[in-house]
Order: sequence, then structure tokens, then C-alpha cells
Amino acid sequence: MDFKNSEGYPDPTCYEALRNIEAEERRPTGAFRPIVYICSPYAGDVERNVEAARRYCRFATDQGYIPFAPHLLFPQFLDDEDETERSLGLFFGNALMSKCAEVWVFGDRISPGMETEIKRARWKGYHLRHFTEDCQEV
Repeated sequence: MDFKNSEGYPDPTCYEALRNIEAEERRPTGAFRPIVYICSPYAGDVERNVEAARRYCRFATDQGYIPFAPHLLFPQFLDDEDETERSLGLFFGNALMSKCAEVWVFGDRISPGMETEIKRARWKGYHLRHFTEDCQEV
């Protein structure tokens, strides 16, 4: 989809309308809900990052998807401070990423763990979507 019209002039109204149509076409309908991989920071301010990941999962749910946020699940029983267990959690997340229809990346800051997930998603050809911390697609 191009920001410019057939004559080469910028056409933001048409562009925005076509983006909205495309987004609606991607939105699931009926009983089927695709799984989306939620990619957002965990380390650092863990409490704040966990709260944000919960908000992103709620957003995905409201959009008609089933969210999967490995950084909300695996730290429940794996120690993120232990490098071996952290690696195991990243491995589990990568294995389950292949079951997801899309990978949704949230926020402006890309942590080292997120960078690894994004590289894997690109390498595997998974559909990536980027959102701000306020859940606005960019």
C-alpha cells in the first residue's frame, strides 16, 4: 500500500482509509481467534513491565486474538536471574512462537530479549506488527 496516489501525490486520507480496511480484514470474526505472540520488555522495572504486558494482552484479547506472553508465564516457575533458566524460558518462547499467527511488538524500547525474539520472527518469516505503549499500531 502506497502513501501516494497513482499520480505520485501524497494522499493521506486514502492511505488511512485503506489501512483501516486492511486492519478490519485482519481482525478475527466468529469463534476463531488466532494466537498472537506478545513481545515487550520484562527485565529492568519488572513490576512496571509486567503490568504493561498484561495491558497488551488485554488489548489483543479485545481485538479478537488469543495473546501469548511468555514473559508473563515462564517467570512463574523459572528464575529469570539464573542464566540457564532464562535461556530455557527464551527457548520455550521461541518454540511456542511458531504456533502464533503474528508477533506483536510493543513500545519504543527494544530489550536484548525482545531483539532476539524479533530476529527469530524475521528469520522465520512471521508477520510482525509494531505498537506503541498506548497500543497504537505504527
